[in-house]
Amino acid sequence: MSTGTDRKSPLLGARDLAAGGPLPNPAPHTEEELAALVSLLLRKAKHGTGTVAVGHSRDAASRAAAGAFAATWRARGGTVLATVDWPETAASWLRPATRLTAEPPDAWVMAAALPGFVQLARRLRHSTEWDPARTCAFASLQDPRLPGLAGPGAVDGLSGATAEGGTWEVRRHRITVHPPEQVAP
Repeated sequence: MSTGTDRKSPLLGARDLAAGGPLPNPAPHTEEELAALVSLLLRKAKHGTGTVAVGHSRDAASRAAAGAFAATWRARGGTVLATVDWPETAASWLRPATRLTAEPPDAWVMAAALPGFVQLARRLRHSTEWDPARTCAFASLQDPRLPGLAGPGAVDGLSGATAEGGTWEVRRHRITVHPPEQVAP
């Protein structure tokens, strides 16, 4: 991993972002998705409910998902250390990256559109101690283009919830989806 003293920019150009076709806007989150995300985060947490930093795009669906997650997490006794938003295009991604990692949380939660998150993830890996394996995301980032756009290893270990209540994870440039767990009657 690089440090903040590196000068090479990790940003993607517009041509790279557009190469795979149009990128979808985030859909509103579902209750199943929110429940699966909280469950996934609790399984990852070292100490049960703990501290999180929440990041989100500025679109309505991402803002609503981040707000719903934060309210649910606090109701379970967890702490939200920071809530950070970002535009889909920016001259620099260092400010939101630094704010998300200023006080190291137990985990990060992301509700975002793919273009902005890819840029942010590249900056997070390039300039901070962010760990994608300690990060959970909403279904809006469950796009097969995510690992390639983010670059080698940038989001390896990132996991999230599907809209149906399943989970997904990034491993070796692939997203693997797991169906919702079946609960016996």
